[in-house]
Amino acid sequence: MNPTNSPIQACLFDLDGVLVDTAKYHFLAWKRLADELGFEFTEKDNERLKGVSRMASLEILLEVGNVQLDDETKLALAEKKNNWYVDYISTMDDSEILPGSLTFLKELKQHGIKVALGSASKNAMTILNNANLVPYFDAIIDGTKTSNAKPDPEVFLLGAEAVQISPEHCVVFEDAEAGIEAAIRGGMRTIGIGSPGTLILAEYVVPSLEEMSVEKLQLIMART
Repeated sequence: MNPTNSPIQACLFDLDGVLVDTAKYHFLAWKRLADELGFEFTEKDNERLKGVSRMASLEILLEVGNVQLDDETKLALAEKKNNWYVDYISTMDDSEILPGSLTFLKELKQHGIKVALGSASKNAMTILNNANLVPYFDAIIDGTKTSNAKPDPEVFLLGAEAVQISPEHCVVFEDAEAGIEAAIRGGMRTIGIGSPGTLILAEYVVPSLEEMSVEKLQLIMART
């Protein structure tokens, strides 16, 4: 838990599973790869991949299947998975925006609170453009702008820097343990999206952004 009760001046969001429903496409692509390699990859296994970079995700998948491969083959498989994923998301539109996300983003803008994206995805711009979400962000930091994967705090620290707000005045919205840990390492406040049983490090957890408003955000941050 962050010891400060500083007023929130910026909100930083993960993308997949927080703002848009693209997590299912990652799962479909990873499962397709596992099927091709000859082993089962379940939704429970997929939980370990949330917020994790592509190559690190591949390593977890290969561990699940007890498969050992050389680096060149791994790179080729990661590229294959990504091509499948890009095919899946190329047809998505604003119907993939999760309930409450757009309303909350608009309200943050109305209250002068900065909004930034902090995503490991290298396809974030494709998703944001297809869902018509780009105008709601003051800064977009994705996997093309970072060298360290979550739980390293780099993506969120770059986001805070881009909107010129110090970390203690930022709150991060994440659906993955690695993302919550990254925010904490960066000295930021945290709100988990999902289950309290999974996101045990988060200061506060809500099922979705449908539960959020600026007023509720201020109340949460004042008492945690």
